Amino acid sequence: MNWDDFKSLISKLERDGNYKFCLLITIGVFTGLRISDLLQLRFNQFENTDILTIQEKKTKKTRRIKINPDLKEIVERIKSKMNVVDTRQFIFINKYGTKPIDKSYVNVKLKEIFNQYDIVLEGNASSHLFRKTLGNRVLRLNNYSNEAVILLMELFSHSSPAITKKYLGIREREINDVYDSVRL
Repeated sequence: MNWDDFKSLISKLERDGNYKFCLLITIGVFTGLRISDLLQLRFNQFENTDILTIQEKKTKKTRRIKINPDLKEIVERIKSKMNVVDTRQFIFINKYGTKPIDKSYVNVKLKEIFNQYDIVLEGNASSHLFRKTLGNRVLRLNNYSNEAVILLMELFSHSSPAITKKYLGIREREINDVYDSVRL
């Protein structure tokens, strides 16, 4: 998703009272966390700190993420609108209030949201979109440099730059550019 669509979408979700998905998409894009880690977040992890500390489910590594001031402000604003009393509760709690929503529910809802707001995507509307949006933003801001790819490789816990390039669709674009460069 391009950055302008992202900003527009979270603004519309907040305006329309879809606070859960406003936060899910915002936190997902700002942190680059996998959906399994996002769904375990609690409001109190954002309180009185500039660092979000989590243990990644997939890698079992402890990860420390700087909380961007814009993200912190959005989390606080939405938390207030949601009238959250117990900040130890999961941010993305299910309708029964017992546990977090699940990944399959997220993916179904994302498709509905993108249809509702007429957002056209390259590829599927899924929870991977958050990480890919962050990755593409970082690449664009850094002129698609190799240094940006290396940073993203570390951020995403990928084992090689090639995996990061494939994940973000860079390799495919590079190959297509080769075909486009062959001219008469």
